[in-house]
Amino acid sequence: MKNKTAKDIMTSHVVIAHRDDTIVNVAKLLIKEKIGGMPVVDENNKVVGVISKTDIMKKEKYVETPQVLNLLEGLIFLDDFKQMEVDMKRIAAYKVSDLMSTEIVKVHENDIFDDIANIMIKKSINRVPVVDDTNVLKGIICRYDIIKAMYNE
Repeated sequence: MKNKTAKDIMTSHVVIAHRDDTIVNVAKLLIKEKIGGMPVVDENNKVVGVISKTDIMKKEKYVETPQVLNLLEGLIFLDDFKQMEVDMKRIAAYKVSDLMSTEIVKVHENDIFDDIANIMIKKSINRVPVVDDTNVLKGIICRYDIIKAMYNE
């Protein structure tokens, strides 16, 4: 393991988000790609944050449906139905920039495997973007990549 670097174990095809992407679209992408998070990059492909399922879940407000009374086969709303509609539209309108983590751990493409694994363990993080000297995204390393590098020689 001592000879391996970030560029040896990283996934170079990275699913990314941009600050202006909607949370709805990012959530759909997370589901489609079966991933837990992704780097957020600017127009120059420089890493500016990370957005994860956890970030989205922390900000989601539980929207309660209005209580209703069934009277003579008709529904009478006891609560404000409009408020539920407003809450739903607000949640759907969140942008990545509203929820992304900006204090992120990144590794350089030439960092060694042991250092990367230790950083991820000590900081309890699931993924780290891999960048070059100018902070341009080169890949990503997730826990799966660490395990694969350890046991798939």
